[in-house]
Amino acid sequence: QAYHKKAKAQVVNGEQLSSMSDDDIDAVLVHDQIVFARTSPQQKLQIVKGCQRNGKIVAVTGDGVNDSPALKAANIGVAMGIAGSDVSKEAADMILLNDDFASIVVGVKEGRIVFDNLKKSIAYTLTSNIPEISPFLLFIILSVPLPLSTIMILAIDLGTDMYPAISMALWYWQTADSSHRVLWGCVLIGTKKTSFL
Repeated sequence: QAYHKKAKAQVVNGEQLSSMSDDDIDAVLVHDQIVFARTSPQQKLQIVKGCQRNGKIVAVTGDGVNDSPALKAANIGVAMGIAGSDVSKEAADMILLNDDFASIVVGVKEGRIVFDNLKKSIAYTLTSNIPEISPFLLFIILSVPLPLSTIMILAIDLGTDMYPAISMALWYWQTADSSHRVLWGCVLIGTKKTSFL
């Protein structure tokens, strides 16, 4: 059988997959190396749901209309920008503008950089604004005179706090060979789709 437990790798074609139950598919998905060949759109969807059932985060790449159900059901659907059909682009979460799979890796790295930079900027803004708010709270609660006026706080925010926060947002990730720098501004984020060059 194609899902023999002792084998290190599995090759399953569409005919075998159509006769498998969910338990059989789960037994195949336990293996590290799996190839599904000649599958129909329904079977692609079945594979995605099987991986998700086993607690995996699933990314599906596709360019045709037949890939649309699997692209929609996956955690991350990746459509091809040049060769992809309009239906697959609508079903996908991310569109590769240059149809290069290496862009996915670069996009994930840049997305993580954006997320880390946002966390740094928010943490810096919160830690710098809490000491500025506390005199006003003491003034309201204990009637302590204000050491800082509103204009002074505004001057502190605009003169000193803004530039470090912006520098943290523009922080780049540097590779081990120090020759490639990835800026957060390279990522094009739209309202519905995220595209990577």
